[in-house]
Amino acid sequence: MIDTIVCDKQSEQIGVALLGEGVVKEIEFVNEARAAEGSIYLGKITHKLELAHDKVGFMIDINDGRDAFMMAEETGMQESNFHEGQSLMVQVSQEARAEKGAKVVRAIQLVGDYVVYCPYRMDVTASSRIEDYEKLREYKHFVIEHTTGQEGWILRTSSVNADKEAIAQEMEHLRGEFEQIMKKARVVNAPALLYRRGNPLFDAIARHRVTLHKIITNSRNVETEIKEKYGDEFEIEIKADPLTAMGIEDVIFEALNKYVKLPSGGRICIEETRACVAIDVDSGDDHSNGSISHLNLEAATEIARQIRLRNLAGKIIIDFAGSSDYRFMKPVLEALEDALSHDANKSTVLGLSRAGNVEIVRVRRRPSLRDIFTVECETCQGTGRVSK
Repeated sequence: MIDTIVCDKQSEQIGVALLGEGVVKEIEFVNEARAAEGSIYLGKITHKLELAHDKVGFMIDINDGRDAFMMAEETGMQESNFHEGQSLMVQVSQEARAEKGAKVVRAIQLVGDYVVYCPYRMDVTASSRIEDYEKLREYKHFVIEHTTGQEGWILRTSSVNADKEAIAQEMEHLRGEFEQIMKKARVVNAPALLYRRGNPLFDAIARHRVTLHKIITNSRNVETEIKEKYGDEFEIEIKADPLTAMGIEDVIFEALNKYVKLPSGGRICIEETRACVAIDVDSGDDHSNGSISHLNLEAATEIARQIRLRNLAGKIIIDFAGSSDYRFMKPVLEALEDALSHDANKSTVLGLSRAGNVEIVRVRRRPSLRDIFTVECETCQGTGRVSK
Protein backbone atom coordinates (compact mmCIF):
# COMPACT_ATOMS: atom_id res chain seq x y z
CA MET A 1 0.00 0.00 0.00
CA ILE A 2 1.54 3.31 -1.13
CA ASP A 3 0.68 6.27 1.10
CA THR A 4 3.48 8.75 0.25
CA ILE A 5 5.17 9.81 -3.00
CA VAL A 6 8.41 11.79 -3.16
CA CYS A 7 9.15 13.73 -6.36
CA ASP A 8 12.53 15.40 -6.95
CA LYS A 9 12.70 17.61 -10.07
CA GLN A 10 16.23 18.58 -11.11
CA SER A 11 16.47 20.31 -14.52
CA GLU A 12 16.14 17.41 -17.02
CA GLN A 13 15.89 14.57 -14.46
CA ILE A 14 12.86 13.59 -12.41
CA GLY A 15 13.09 11.15 -9.52
CA VAL A 16 9.96 9.57 -8.06
CA ALA A 17 9.94 7.32 -4.98
CA LEU A 18 6.93 5.41 -3.66
CA LEU A 19 6.69 4.77 0.09
CA GLY A 20 4.37 2.61 2.14
CA GLU A 21 4.42 2.97 5.94
CA GLY A 22 7.82 4.63 5.72
CA VAL A 23 9.40 1.88 3.58
CA VAL A 24 10.61 2.70 0.05
CA LYS A 25 8.86 0.34 -2.39
CA GLU A 26 9.82 1.70 -5.83
CA ILE A 27 12.14 4.33 -7.28
CA GLU A 28 11.93 5.67 -10.82
CA PHE A 29 14.17 8.14 -12.62
CA VAL A 30 13.34 9.74 -15.97
CA ASN A 31 15.80 11.83 -17.96
CA GLU A 32 13.74 14.18 -20.11
CA ALA A 33 16.66 14.61 -22.52
CA ARG A 34 16.55 10.90 -23.41
CA ALA A 35 13.93 8.71 -25.04
CA ALA A 36 11.65 7.77 -22.13
CA GLU A 37 9.30 4.78 -22.14
CA GLY A 38 5.99 5.93 -23.64
CA SER A 39 7.44 8.77 -25.75
CA ILE A 40 6.51 8.79 -29.45
CA TYR A 41 8.89 9.59 -32.31
CA LEU A 42 8.90 9.90 -36.05
CA GLY A 43 11.86 7.61 -36.65
CA LYS A 44 13.88 6.71 -39.72
CA ILE A 45 14.94 3.17 -40.62
CA THR A 46 18.73 2.98 -40.85
CA HIS A 47 19.13 -0.71 -41.69
CA LYS A 48 17.43 -4.09 -41.72
CA LEU A 49 18.49 -7.06 -39.56
CA GLU A 50 18.10 -10.74 -40.41
CA LEU A 51 17.42 -12.52 -37.11
CA ALA A 52 17.19 -16.16 -36.05
CA HIS A 53 14.18 -18.31 -37.05
CA ASP A 54 13.57 -16.17 -40.18
CA LYS A 55 12.63 -13.16 -38.06
CA VAL A 56 13.35 -9.62 -39.21
CA GLY A 57 14.20 -6.51 -37.23
CA PHE A 58 15.07 -2.89 -37.98
CA MET A 59 17.34 -0.28 -36.45
CA ILE A 60 15.52 3.04 -36.11
CA ASP A 61 17.10 6.48 -35.71
CA ILE A 62 15.08 8.40 -33.10
CA ASN A 63 17.85 10.89 -32.31
CA ASP A 64 18.67 9.30 -28.93
CA GLY A 65 22.40 8.89 -29.38
CA ARG A 66 22.04 5.22 -30.35
CA ASP A 67 19.66 3.61 -32.84
CA ALA A 68 16.58 1.91 -31.38
CA PHE A 69 15.53 -1.64 -32.26
CA MET A 70 12.15 -2.68 -33.66
CA MET A 71 10.81 -6.13 -34.51
CA ALA A 72 9.09 -6.36 -37.89
CA GLU A 73 6.38 -8.61 -36.44
CA GLU A 74 4.07 -7.19 -33.77
CA THR A 75 0.95 -8.73 -32.28
CA GLY A 76 -2.12 -6.98 -33.64
CA MET A 77 -0.19 -5.04 -36.29
CA GLN A 78 -0.33 -5.82 -40.01
CA GLU A 79 2.93 -6.72 -41.71
CA SER A 80 4.41 -3.94 -43.84
CA ASN A 81 7.22 -3.81 -46.39
CA PHE A 82 9.67 -1.46 -44.73
CA HIS A 83 12.87 -0.25 -46.34
CA GLU A 84 15.97 1.70 -45.33
CA GLY A 85 15.41 5.45 -45.22
CA GLN A 86 11.66 5.08 -44.60
CA SER A 87 10.07 7.22 -41.86
CA LEU A 88 7.55 5.72 -39.47
CA MET A 89 5.90 6.59 -36.16
CA VAL A 90 7.11 4.50 -33.21
CA GLN A 91 6.76 4.48 -29.43
CA VAL A 92 9.48 3.62 -26.91
CA SER A 93 8.60 0.37 -25.12
CA GLN A 94 11.97 -0.09 -23.39
CA GLU A 95 14.43 2.66 -22.58
CA ALA A 96 18.10 2.45 -23.54
CA ARG A 97 20.31 0.80 -20.92
CA ALA A 98 24.03 0.11 -20.59
CA GLU A 99 25.31 -0.76 -24.07
CA LYS A 100 21.86 -1.37 -25.57
CA GLY A 101 19.68 1.16 -27.35
CA ALA A 102 15.96 1.61 -26.79
CA LYS A 103 13.30 -0.75 -28.12
CA VAL A 104 10.37 0.70 -30.04
CA VAL A 105 7.02 -0.56 -31.32
CA ARG A 106 4.48 0.61 -33.89
CA ALA A 107 1.47 -0.22 -31.68
CA ILE A 108 0.99 3.25 -30.17
CA GLN A 109 -0.69 3.57 -26.75
CA LEU A 110 -1.62 6.75 -24.89
CA VAL A 111 -2.03 6.24 -21.14
CA GLY A 112 -4.61 8.19 -19.14
CA ASP A 113 -5.61 8.00 -15.49
CA TYR A 114 -8.46 5.58 -16.18
CA VAL A 115 -8.03 4.19 -19.70
CA VAL A 116 -5.34 3.51 -22.28
CA TYR A 117 -6.04 4.59 -25.87
CA CYS A 118 -4.92 2.10 -28.54
CA PRO A 119 -5.61 3.70 -31.95
CA TYR A 120 -4.44 0.64 -33.91
CA ARG A 121 -6.58 -1.91 -32.08
CA MET A 122 -10.27 -2.72 -32.37
CA ASP A 123 -11.12 -4.24 -28.99
CA VAL A 124 -11.80 -3.22 -25.40
CA THR A 125 -9.89 -5.08 -22.70
CA ALA A 126 -9.16 -4.46 -19.02
CA SER A 127 -6.47 -4.76 -16.38
CA SER A 128 -6.25 -8.25 -14.87
CA ARG A 129 -6.07 -6.58 -11.44
CA ILE A 130 -9.75 -5.58 -11.55
CA GLU A 131 -11.50 -8.04 -9.23
CA ASP A 132 -15.05 -6.62 -9.25
CA TYR A 133 -16.37 -8.43 -12.33
CA GLU A 134 -19.85 -6.85 -12.15
CA LYS A 135 -18.39 -3.35 -12.27
CA LEU A 136 -15.93 -4.44 -14.94
CA ARG A 137 -18.76 -5.58 -17.24
CA GLU A 138 -20.64 -2.33 -16.59
CA TYR A 139 -17.66 -0.07 -17.29
CA LYS A 140 -16.49 -2.12 -20.25
CA HIS A 141 -19.93 -1.77 -21.82
CA PHE A 142 -19.80 2.00 -21.17
CA VAL A 143 -16.43 2.31 -22.96
CA ILE A 144 -17.69 0.22 -25.89
CA GLU A 145 -20.70 2.54 -26.20
CA HIS A 146 -18.37 5.57 -26.34
CA THR A 147 -15.96 4.01 -28.83
CA THR A 148 -15.95 5.75 -32.21
CA GLY A 149 -14.65 4.23 -35.41
CA GLN A 150 -11.57 2.03 -35.51
CA GLU A 151 -9.95 2.24 -32.06
CA GLY A 152 -9.25 0.15 -28.97
CA TRP A 153 -9.16 0.77 -25.22
CA ILE A 154 -7.75 -0.80 -22.07
CA LEU A 155 -9.50 -0.11 -18.74
CA ARG A 156 -6.95 0.57 -16.01
CA THR A 157 -7.45 -0.71 -12.45
CA SER A 158 -8.57 2.75 -11.30
CA SER A 159 -11.31 2.97 -13.95
CA VAL A 160 -14.01 1.04 -12.04
CA ASN A 161 -13.80 3.49 -9.14
CA ALA A 162 -14.07 6.56 -11.37
CA ASP A 163 -17.04 8.66 -12.44
CA LYS A 164 -18.19 7.55 -15.90
CA GLU A 165 -18.32 11.12 -17.14
CA ALA A 166 -14.65 11.54 -16.19
CA ILE A 167 -13.83 8.43 -18.25
CA ALA A 168 -15.76 9.79 -21.25
CA GLN A 169 -13.90 13.10 -20.99
CA GLU A 170 -10.55 11.32 -20.78
CA MET A 171 -11.39 9.23 -23.86
CA GLU A 172 -12.10 12.41 -25.81
CA HIS A 173 -8.90 14.02 -24.51
CA LEU A 174 -6.72 11.05 -25.54
CA ARG A 175 -8.27 11.03 -29.02
CA GLY A 176 -7.43 14.71 -29.34
CA GLU A 177 -3.84 14.10 -28.22
CA PHE A 178 -3.41 11.42 -30.87
CA GLU A 179 -4.81 13.71 -33.57
CA GLN A 180 -2.22 16.35 -32.60
CA ILE A 181 0.54 13.72 -32.78
CA MET A 182 -0.60 12.71 -36.29
CA LYS A 183 -0.70 16.34 -37.43
CA LYS A 184 2.82 16.94 -36.16
CA ALA A 185 4.08 13.74 -37.85
CA ARG A 186 2.91 15.08 -41.23
CA VAL A 187 4.95 18.30 -41.06
CA VAL A 188 8.27 17.34 -39.35
CA ASN A 189 11.30 15.53 -40.73
CA ALA A 190 12.53 12.30 -39.15
CA PRO A 191 14.00 11.78 -36.64
CA ALA A 192 11.73 13.97 -34.50
CA LEU A 193 10.00 13.81 -31.12
CA LEU A 194 6.21 13.82 -31.51
CA TYR A 195 5.04 13.23 -27.94
CA ARG A 196 6.95 13.31 -24.67
CA ARG A 197 5.96 11.09 -21.80
CA GLY A 198 4.76 13.25 -18.91
CA ASN A 199 6.09 13.45 -15.37
CA PRO A 200 6.05 9.86 -13.96
CA LEU A 201 4.67 11.35 -10.74
CA PHE A 202 1.20 11.63 -12.24
CA ASP A 203 1.13 8.02 -13.41
CA ALA A 204 2.15 6.99 -9.88
CA ILE A 205 -0.65 9.13 -8.42
CA ALA A 206 -3.19 7.51 -10.77
CA ARG A 207 -2.07 4.00 -9.76
CA HIS A 208 -2.14 4.66 -6.00
CA ARG A 209 -4.77 7.37 -5.68
CA VAL A 210 -7.00 5.30 -3.37
CA THR A 211 -4.35 4.87 -0.65
CA LEU A 212 -2.22 7.97 -1.30
CA HIS A 213 -2.19 10.68 1.41
CA LYS A 214 0.94 12.79 0.96
CA ILE A 215 3.20 14.10 -1.82
CA ILE A 216 6.62 15.60 -1.06
CA THR A 217 8.36 17.62 -3.79
CA ASN A 218 10.95 20.35 -4.29
CA SER A 219 9.08 22.02 -7.17
CA ARG A 220 6.43 24.72 -6.82
CA ASN A 221 5.48 24.07 -10.47
CA VAL A 222 4.80 20.41 -9.65
CA GLU A 223 2.75 21.50 -6.63
CA THR A 224 0.67 23.77 -8.88
CA GLU A 225 0.09 20.98 -11.41
CA ILE A 226 -1.05 18.60 -8.67
CA LYS A 227 -3.51 21.15 -7.24
CA GLU A 228 -4.87 22.00 -10.68
CA LYS A 229 -5.61 18.34 -11.36
CA TYR A 230 -6.52 17.00 -7.89
CA GLY A 231 -7.38 20.07 -5.81
CA ASP A 232 -6.78 19.50 -2.09
CA GLU A 233 -7.09 15.71 -2.31
CA PHE A 234 -3.51 15.18 -1.07
CA GLU A 235 -1.28 16.87 1.49
CA ILE A 236 1.64 18.50 -0.34
CA GLU A 237 4.92 19.29 1.42
CA ILE A 238 7.80 21.26 -0.11
CA LYS A 239 11.35 20.17 0.79
CA ALA A 240 14.52 21.59 -0.77
CA ASP A 241 16.14 18.15 -1.22
CA PRO A 242 13.39 15.57 -0.72
CA LEU A 243 15.40 12.46 -1.67
CA THR A 244 18.03 13.23 0.97
CA ALA A 245 15.51 14.47 3.56
CA MET A 246 13.46 11.26 3.29
CA GLY A 247 16.51 8.98 3.39
CA ILE A 248 15.95 7.79 -0.18
CA GLU A 249 19.53 8.50 -1.30
CA ASP A 250 20.68 6.06 1.40
CA VAL A 251 18.22 3.46 0.08
CA ILE A 252 19.61 3.92 -3.45
CA PHE A 253 23.17 3.48 -2.15
CA GLU A 254 22.17 0.24 -0.40
CA ALA A 255 20.36 -0.97 -3.54
CA LEU A 256 23.63 -0.70 -5.50
CA ASN A 257 25.18 -3.24 -3.12
CA LYS A 258 24.82 -6.84 -4.26
CA TYR A 259 24.27 -8.13 -0.71
CA VAL A 260 21.06 -7.68 1.32
CA LYS A 261 21.00 -8.78 4.96
CA LEU A 262 17.91 -10.56 6.31
CA PRO A 263 16.61 -10.16 9.90
CA SER A 264 17.04 -13.91 10.48
CA GLY A 265 20.80 -13.66 9.94
CA GLY A 266 20.87 -14.93 6.37
CA ARG A 267 21.48 -12.80 3.31
CA ILE A 268 20.56 -12.40 -0.34
CA CYS A 269 23.14 -11.95 -3.09
CA ILE A 270 21.91 -10.22 -6.28
CA GLU A 271 24.03 -10.34 -9.44
CA GLU A 272 22.91 -8.51 -12.60
CA THR A 273 24.44 -10.18 -15.66
CA ARG A 274 23.87 -9.61 -19.37
CA ALA A 275 21.87 -12.83 -19.69
CA CYS A 276 19.80 -12.73 -16.50
CA VAL A 277 19.60 -11.61 -12.88
CA ALA A 278 20.94 -14.29 -10.54
CA ILE A 279 19.79 -14.25 -6.90
CA ASP A 280 21.18 -16.54 -4.21
CA VAL A 281 19.76 -17.00 -0.71
CA ASP A 282 22.46 -17.80 1.86
CA SER A 283 21.33 -19.33 5.14
CA GLY A 284 24.43 -18.32 7.10
CA ASP A 285 25.38 -20.62 9.99
CA ASP A 286 21.90 -21.88 10.92
CA HIS A 287 20.91 -24.96 8.89
CA SER A 288 18.01 -26.45 10.91
CA ASN A 289 14.95 -27.31 8.81
CA GLY A 290 12.61 -24.93 10.59
CA SER A 291 15.02 -22.02 10.24
CA ILE A 292 15.54 -22.69 6.51
CA SER A 293 11.79 -22.59 5.84
CA HIS A 294 11.44 -19.33 7.77
CA LEU A 295 14.51 -17.88 6.02
CA ASN A 296 13.15 -18.67 2.54
CA LEU A 297 9.77 -17.11 3.30
CA GLU A 298 11.52 -14.03 4.64
CA ALA A 299 13.78 -13.95 1.59
CA ALA A 300 10.83 -14.29 -0.85
CA THR A 301 9.22 -11.11 0.48
CA GLU A 302 12.51 -9.19 0.45
CA ILE A 303 13.41 -10.42 -3.06
CA ALA A 304 10.08 -9.13 -4.38
CA ARG A 305 10.81 -5.75 -2.76
CA GLN A 306 14.33 -5.66 -4.21
CA ILE A 307 13.03 -6.53 -7.69
CA ARG A 308 10.74 -3.50 -7.61
CA LEU A 309 13.20 -1.24 -5.82
CA ARG A 310 16.14 -1.98 -8.16
CA ASN A 311 13.84 -2.35 -11.19
CA LEU A 312 15.27 -5.76 -12.05
CA ALA A 313 13.76 -7.18 -15.22
CA GLY A 314 14.02 -9.85 -17.88
CA LYS A 315 14.91 -13.36 -16.67
CA ILE A 316 15.40 -13.63 -12.91
CA ILE A 317 16.77 -16.90 -11.48
CA ILE A 318 16.58 -17.52 -7.71
CA ASP A 319 18.44 -20.22 -5.79
CA PHE A 320 16.73 -20.49 -2.40
CA ALA A 321 18.45 -22.11 0.58
CA GLY A 322 18.06 -25.79 1.50
CA SER A 323 16.04 -28.41 -0.35
CA SER A 324 14.44 -27.56 -3.69
CA ASP A 325 11.72 -30.19 -3.22
CA TYR A 326 8.34 -28.77 -4.26
CA ARG A 327 6.80 -29.73 -0.90
CA PHE A 328 9.09 -27.24 0.84
CA MET A 329 9.09 -24.65 -1.94
CA LYS A 330 5.31 -24.38 -2.49
CA PRO A 331 4.70 -21.84 0.35
CA VAL A 332 7.78 -19.89 -0.79
CA LEU A 333 6.45 -19.67 -4.35
CA GLU A 334 3.07 -18.53 -3.03
CA ALA A 335 4.72 -15.84 -0.87
CA LEU A 336 6.77 -14.65 -3.85
CA GLU A 337 3.71 -14.46 -6.12
CA ASP A 338 1.71 -12.59 -3.47
CA ALA A 339 4.50 -10.05 -2.91
CA LEU A 340 4.89 -9.46 -6.66
CA SER A 341 1.14 -9.08 -7.22
CA HIS A 342 1.47 -5.38 -6.30
CA ASP A 343 4.11 -4.78 -8.97
CA ALA A 344 3.17 -2.22 -11.65
CA ASN A 345 5.38 -4.09 -14.15
CA LYS A 346 4.04 -7.50 -15.06
CA SER A 347 5.97 -10.22 -13.21
CA THR A 348 5.36 -13.92 -13.85
CA VAL A 349 6.63 -16.59 -11.45
CA LEU A 350 7.27 -19.56 -13.75
CA GLY A 351 7.85 -22.01 -10.90
CA LEU A 352 10.69 -24.43 -10.19
CA SER A 353 13.13 -25.41 -12.91
CA ARG A 354 14.46 -28.98 -13.18
CA ALA A 355 17.61 -27.73 -11.48
CA GLY A 356 15.57 -26.59 -8.47
CA ASN A 357 15.77 -22.84 -9.11
CA VAL A 358 12.79 -20.48 -9.10
CA GLU A 359 12.36 -18.60 -12.37
CA ILE A 360 10.66 -15.24 -12.85
CA VAL A 361 10.12 -13.17 -15.99
CA ARG A 362 9.50 -9.45 -15.46
CA VAL A 363 8.64 -6.95 -18.19
CA ARG A 364 11.51 -4.54 -18.86
CA ARG A 365 10.59 -0.90 -19.48
CA ARG A 366 13.28 1.19 -17.85
CA PRO A 367 16.95 0.71 -16.88
CA SER A 368 17.73 -0.75 -13.46
CA LEU A 369 19.11 1.50 -10.72
CA ARG A 370 22.53 -0.02 -11.38
CA ASP A 371 22.39 1.01 -15.05
CA ILE A 372 21.30 4.54 -14.09
CA PHE A 373 23.92 5.18 -11.40
CA THR A 374 26.92 3.07 -12.45
CA VAL A 375 28.95 2.14 -15.52
CA GLU A 376 30.95 -0.99 -16.20
CA CYS A 377 34.62 -0.78 -15.21
CA GLU A 378 36.75 -0.43 -18.36
CA THR A 379 39.69 -2.23 -16.71
CA CYS A 380 37.98 -5.37 -15.43
CA GLN A 381 34.98 -5.20 -17.84
CA GLY A 382 32.53 -6.03 -15.06
CA THR A 383 34.26 -9.08 -13.57
CA GLY A 384 35.17 -7.17 -10.40
CA ARG A 385 37.92 -9.62 -9.36
CA VAL A 386 41.54 -9.02 -8.31
CA SER A 387 44.51 -11.16 -9.44
CA LYS A 388 46.26 -13.23 -6.76
